[in-house]
Amino acid sequence: MAAYARHDTSFFSQRALFFIAIVLIHIFLIWAFESGLATRIIHVADGPLETNIVQEVKQHDLPPPPPPPKMEKPPVEVPPPDVVINVPVEAASTAITNTTSKHVEAPPPPPRAVVRTAAVALVKLDPQNFYPPTSIRMNETGTTLIKYCWGVDGKLSGVPSVEKSSGSSRLDEAAIRLGNQERMKPGTVDGQPVAACANLSVKFTLQ
Repeated sequence: MAAYARHDTSFFSQRALFFIAIVLIHIFLIWAFESGLATRIIHVADGPLETNIVQEVKQHDLPPPPPPPKMEKPPVEVPPPDVVINVPVEAASTAITNTTSKHVEAPPPPPRAVVRTAAVALVKLDPQNFYPPTSIRMNETGTTLIKYCWGVDGKLSGVPSVEKSSGSSRLDEAAIRLGNQERMKPGTVDGQPVAACANLSVKFTLQ
């Protein structure tokens, strides 16, 4: 217990000395500021202060430089090529030209077109009117092809002939009788009537 007391006493004596030293330092600083000693020390310690004012020169915006001039190339004129056309020159013929004083006749005019008209039958004959009664009873049928001719007056110039038989002599004879009754208006050539011949098919059918 005595040892602890001694230790505590020495601790408090150290703190007292430290506190006293701090108080003395503050008293010295206050006396130094009041007497001007601190100001003189600061002036001596600090050297002369030089202030350089750098004036910033604001560069004005300058307009952009003009573009370089365009160099235009002058058009190059190409002269047209010389075109030379060689035209063959006919050489003078040394042949002897035959001349004649004989009159040359003009060619004849082309033949005139011929105007033709066809013949026309003036009557219409019915084969039923010439049908043989015997052939009707025997049921004979067929077709006979006859040929007949006429003159410029339209009348028959002869008896019609059988060009193709029907297979029945009675029907063929009936076809010839029919042909004998034909009357024609003859055809014309350039307005003139002409004789002619024609074939006629006579068909016999039962009704």
